[in-house]
Amino acid sequence: MKKHNFSAGPCVLPQEVLKKASEAVVELDGIGLSLIEISHRSTEFVAIMESARALALELLGLEGKGYQALFLQGGASLEFLMVAYNLLENKAGYINTGTWSDKAIKEAKYFGDIIEVASSKDKNFKYIPKNYEVPGDLDYLHLTSNNTIFGTQVKALPVTDIPLVCDMSSDIFSRQIDFSMFDLIYAGAQKNMGPAGTTLVVVKEDILGKVSRQIPSMLDYQVHISKDSMFNTPSVFAVYTSMLTLQWLKDMGGISTIEEINEKKASLIYSEIDLNPLFTGFAEKEDRSAMNATFTLTDERLKETFDTMCKAAGINGINGHRSVGGYRASMYNALSLESVGVLVDIMSDLERNA
Repeated sequence: MKKHNFSAGPCVLPQEVLKKASEAVVELDGIGLSLIEISHRSTEFVAIMESARALALELLGLEGKGYQALFLQGGASLEFLMVAYNLLENKAGYINTGTWSDKAIKEAKYFGDIIEVASSKDKNFKYIPKNYEVPGDLDYLHLTSNNTIFGTQVKALPVTDIPLVCDMSSDIFSRQIDFSMFDLIYAGAQKNMGPAGTTLVVVKEDILGKVSRQIPSMLDYQVHISKDSMFNTPSVFAVYTSMLTLQWLKDMGGISTIEEINEKKASLIYSEIDLNPLFTGFAEKEDRSAMNATFTLTDERLKETFDTMCKAAGINGINGHRSVGGYRASMYNALSLESVGVLVDIMSDLERNA
């Protein structure tokens, strides 16, 4: 039985993508060779990389607007470092909304003065800061758009002339945003786009080349752009599978279509959390993530029963992070509304039988 995969990452992927990717591991498009044994300089893989990069820009509405899409390695964790290496000359501002923001701040401090423009640490990151002032002397302002651990999501973006940088690892391609507001976006593929092993970076070229420091080649966005995202051997399987996922999203109607589905999934589970007296949500209602619903039982004596019911129904990956406890239902693009319905039915059954 195929399980209902609520894992926070690596993520659930479309079945048709998994099927085609698995076939390509045996043989890519009838060429007599596996995807993972051909040269990354071959005609076949160059076409894959070009397609993946073009699809990313197309879906984000950034074609012809001065942006480049790169598929790099090292995850968002390396981007915490690379962003500052490439953009931070004097001072940068960070909105601290959780663990990943904390980690990004730690890495950036190696390169310049970092200020926390706003933070929700005072309430264990259960809300998104608002009504903060952005200093006018920043090299850039860094946001984390969605917080997988705490289940919060930025709904309103700051209006500022300061270059905006955003870690969108867990909600990229899930909702409509004016992506041209951002000068740099990065996202680990494994949350909502593909398997672990590659990281999408979308960067506006005119913000690069302005720092005075020398940047090692492997950490220089301009070097990766000049080499068409293949300065070193890329993660061929991760790039290929991400390309398939982006094509799947385009074929279904793009971000506007998937956003409608994601809103239905989020509405279904949050309605149950709010109506069922056995559960309580962690994040503030106005800041709840459409990707990661965090909640706890109001009576921990029911934990074993609830866990057993979930396991019997084939539900996987809903244990909450230790920072929050309880449960976390990650509802990435490829998770079906049906799977969310199965979880909600179990929550309702628990109430009826308690």
